[in-house]
Amino acid sequence: MAPRRWFDAAWPDLADLASGTDVGLVPVGAVEQHGPHLPTGTDTIIATALCDLASDRCGAPVLPAIAVGCSYGHQHNLPGNLSLSPEQLALVVRQYAEWAATSGLTRILFVNAHFGNAASLSIATDHLRLFRPDLRVGFLNWWTLDPTVASESIADGDDLHANRSETSVMLALAPDLVRLDRMAAADDPDRTDGLVFRYTVPALSTNGVTGRPSEATPELGGKLVDLTVAAIVDAVERGRTEEPPLGVAAAPSIPAPPA
Repeated sequence: MAPRRWFDAAWPDLADLASGTDVGLVPVGAVEQHGPHLPTGTDTIIATALCDLASDRCGAPVLPAIAVGCSYGHQHNLPGNLSLSPEQLALVVRQYAEWAATSGLTRILFVNAHFGNAASLSIATDHLRLFRPDLRVGFLNWWTLDPTVASESIADGDDLHANRSETSVMLALAPDLVRLDRMAAADDPDRTDGLVFRYTVPALSTNGVTGRPSEATPELGGKLVDLTVAAIVDAVERGRTEEPPLGVAAAPSIPAPPA
């Protein structure tokens, strides 16, 4: 089975979405510095590849990636960052779901590969679950979907970025884009332990990295990818028939806030 990509389909190929049992996958990434050794598109590359691999196993349609996310935490000290505001990203997520529903796709999982997107995804799915109870929406952070993946992801620091696990995943998915000659010198420790407030990357990292990419291996990356894809497939399979335990709630009578 090959990935089922929305981009590649002609409209008759999407007519079966009206059955209402498909679960669509939307990769959500970012374009931002990822240390001296990883490409700026790392998060989008990972999210897209995970969705494609899951689709290859279960046939879930993969919508075009939301390639630029919310990267406010990376500021401007290192080149390469592009960002939407948190509010803009939340609106894009909402409109993805609402427009997909016009083609019959009413069940969507947003597969997130960037910490900074989580708040916007939560806001967007909060809005949809209240004002569009006819839709089934949720989001998954790839680094938390499996206990082993979650443990490996923070092995070199809770504030992970371009670290051992993320670099390993890129070595498994897109090794040609990893600057191997820069990995050994890229390590930078997590400096967030015990802090009361939140800070942008220039106040926390010397080179945009948090963790130890020097320890990354393609073998570890392959293991993390396999476990994560299996978890995504499991969510898709369960989501195809899931209904609210107490039935579909009515949409509120109050007007929706302006877009």
